[in-house]
Amino acid sequence: MFSKTAMRGKKGAPQSAQRMLTIVIMLGMAAFLMFARSPNQPVGISPLEGEVLVHFIDVGQGDSILVQSRNHAVLIDAGTASASQNIIGYLESLGVSSLDYVVATHPHSDHIGSMPEILDRFSVWNLWMPDVAHDTAAFERFLDAIERNNLEITTVQAGDTLSAGPIRMTAVAPNRSGYANLNDYSIVLHMQFGDTAFLFTGDSEALSEAEMIAAGWNLRANVLNAGHHGSRTSSSAPFLDAVGAQAVVISVGAGNQFGHPHPEVLERFAERNMEVMRTDEWGTIVMATDGVYIYLL
Repeated sequence: MFSKTAMRGKKGAPQSAQRMLTIVIMLGMAAFLMFARSPNQPVGISPLEGEVLVHFIDVGQGDSILVQSRNHAVLIDAGTASASQNIIGYLESLGVSSLDYVVATHPHSDHIGSMPEILDRFSVWNLWMPDVAHDTAAFERFLDAIERNNLEITTVQAGDTLSAGPIRMTAVAPNRSGYANLNDYSIVLHMQFGDTAFLFTGDSEALSEAEMIAAGWNLRANVLNAGHHGSRTSSSAPFLDAVGAQAVVISVGAGNQFGHPHPEVLERFAERNMEVMRTDEWGTIVMATDGVYIYLL
């Protein structure tokens, strides 16, 4: 169950379900605004025992997501090169010193740009990438950092699983190779934690979305990380229906040159009564799940 109005008290304890319901009735969408923070403000909190935090880090026009439990952390993507100090400072403010997994969903610069600095700064135990290369300076810098830090690459396809303490994810894409569009190589991860679920989609587009549905993967999630920053080429109607999310997070830069998120995609979200949260409006967005509720922090 997604509770858009729940938050921690000063001692870190979630409010009661009755209190959450009262706020929903009294405040509705205003409750979101009450708990929003200014852009790039570190949270400075640690997960409680039995809890997982999901940080959608504001990196401008790009993606970077930290999934964190008490003793484990997984980083999915790392924005552009200009976001490196933002990401590093944010992780260090949370006390993160090592990463169980770093996942580069695909080799576009707005997803791997800060990877070299991440690999140089933190201990990384597992590195996941799709089986595709890219002829860019950003990708070459990434490969140099991998070699410099003596890391082994695990090439990922649908069906692979990662486990880091209570954090468990299943790759539901890519489902094949030979894509003409690099975005469709994106690693898509489904995280189930108790009765709650998140779907992290990278830049996967409608073709990959259709393949995930056809393959019969479990796509159901409470929270969807919108594909390709809310581009019209992603978040197809059949895919949104298959996911059935109550909330969607769009990682996007303010006034970006691509016009993301596209109006027709926002309309698809509205038609399904999905709560929309955007990093260009909210800054970094943090959620906590105890396996029953998802709390917006």
